[in-house]
Amino acid sequence: MRVVMFGYQTWGHRTLQALLDSDHEVVMVVTHPRSEHAYEKIWSDSVADLAAEHGVPVVIRNRPDDEELLTLLKEADPDIIVANNWRTWIPPRVYSLPRRGTLNVHDSLLPKYAGFSPLIWALINGEKEVGVTAHMMNEELDAGDIVAQRAVPVGPSDTATDLFHKTVDLIAPVTIGALDLIASGQTEFTRQDRSEATFFHKRAEDDIRIDWNWPAEDLERLVRAQSAPYPAAFTHHRGKRLEVLGAVVSQNRYGGTPGRIFYREGEGVVIVAGADARTGRNHGLAITRVRTDDGRELPATEYFTAMGGYLTNHP
Repeated sequence: MRVVMFGYQTWGHRTLQALLDSDHEVVMVVTHPRSEHAYEKIWSDSVADLAAEHGVPVVIRNRPDDEELLTLLKEADPDIIVANNWRTWIPPRVYSLPRRGTLNVHDSLLPKYAGFSPLIWALINGEKEVGVTAHMMNEELDAGDIVAQRAVPVGPSDTATDLFHKTVDLIAPVTIGALDLIASGQTEFTRQDRSEATFFHKRAEDDIRIDWNWPAEDLERLVRAQSAPYPAAFTHHRGKRLEVLGAVVSQNRYGGTPGRIFYREGEGVVIVAGADARTGRNHGLAITRVRTDDGRELPATEYFTAMGGYLTNHP
């Protein structure tokens, strides 16, 4: 099939590479301009550069809603559009233009985790598996019929970075498998159960701020979800920002006020956590490694020279 690819960052790059390696013909690529947004500077392999290396025409757009782009799409005469990590709304006159419609590739197990940063949100929420879904695009975000889907398990110590590497390797087989089904003439696919759909927004500064009213189990997953190269989860100590680079759930249970710097346990320093921490039934979060506001990284047992005091949400 003749394919136009809409994509951005490493997800789009992997999709384009899979298309270039396949029997399908990539006739045009549409991608976003480079961004300074913290999450868009991560996994930022260039779709534009890869397309140019293979002599594929490239169009740069923030939004695909102008007349010039529509004309270029019509001239490209695609059988199908394939999109992956396209960051803005694609209007109906674009996604319905190709003869076979538009296939969107999304890094979650739809209908759950539609929208943005699905791997991070899924890890924070304790999901047991994550994956990649290829679905036909319609007027609702990430809601079209599922053509292909694959899942991988979430391990007990997996970080968001680990899950990225697990799922990015699924892009090629899911995308090409879906395209082969469509090329074979299949038109009936699996409808999504919209009662199971969940939608998530882009990650921002407040989303990585530690709230000590959360249970320690949730905070431990937040720290893993904000693994390098993502911005680290942070709190404040004595009015200064303190990033938490490593943490585990405490073995023992600790009662008191959330945020209290309480006790050395193993290689960590336990912070009281949970809205009902006063009951003494909660585990704490044992911080093992931190980064100070001046960039120093060190074990928590070296940073916290004395117990007592509090970690706070704000300075």
